[in-house]
Amino acid sequence: MTWKKSTPDLIFDIFNVILMTIFSLFFVYPLIYVIFASFSNPAEFVRHSGLLLRPLGFSLKGYRMVLKTPHILTGYLNTSFYVIAGVSINMIMSCLGAYVLSRRQLYIRKVMTMGIVFTMYFSGGLIPFFLVVKGLGLYNSRLALLLPAAINTWNLIIIRTSFSQIPVSLEEAARIDGANDFIILLRIIVPVAKATIAVMILFYAVQHWNAWFNAMIFLQERNKYPLQLFLREILLYGSVNDINTLASGDEMMDTLTVNLIKYCTIVISTVPVLCIYPFLQKYFTKGVMIGSVKE
Repeated sequence: MTWKKSTPDLIFDIFNVILMTIFSLFFVYPLIYVIFASFSNPAEFVRHSGLLLRPLGFSLKGYRMVLKTPHILTGYLNTSFYVIAGVSINMIMSCLGAYVLSRRQLYIRKVMTMGIVFTMYFSGGLIPFFLVVKGLGLYNSRLALLLPAAINTWNLIIIRTSFSQIPVSLEEAARIDGANDFIILLRIIVPVAKATIAVMILFYAVQHWNAWFNAMIFLQERNKYPLQLFLREILLYGSVNDINTLASGDEMMDTLTVNLIKYCTIVISTVPVLCIYPFLQKYFTKGVMIGSVKE
């Protein structure tokens, strides 16, 4: 039996599709503009005004200059390290914490949860945070970007709620077979909650990929800077002299090339996240919805 939509419902669907299409264009076009600009010839691009619907005089000059800039490549490698190491630490700590908080036999779990949630709304502020990190000997260390951000409270609560939805019978059956808590977590809880885990990996990866503030505060050596911090310098202080300082070799850059490099750097820093997202998209809605059900 097929259900036929009424005229008002059909009108609403058409209006909704048109409205969402318009909104999507507003959101997508800036990215398309940056991509087209990064492949454009600098001289032709600077003379162009209005909408940009294609690359103007296809050129890879900007990307060649970016690849010749050692600090950008160093930043790219550093960011990749921070993402891989950071997500690994995040998921280990978050899953362990969520498993403990989701155990019904733990009498103080509600008190512990309230204490953890408290940190979402109240903190000591930037200066105490800096003093704690420096007091722990993490100043100008890569660990300063990894350990203070080991657990995101919101993500921890989502994982905990997801773990709480798993039937207790699975855990009881595993315990009868002699499984301990680590085996239950790794072989039962995590595989069952893989949708939520996949979404949290995406959240943590994007968080680390876009992070720059802690690096600006805690790092002094430029060879430890993440890519986003170099991108920030280029976008905010991107004069010809500044970018020539970042670059190496004898090839000096004019103002047109500097603008082109800005677009190319934005594309390079954005594409990895856009490539990862489609593989995790199927888990996104399911994982977030499972983790959002109130216990």
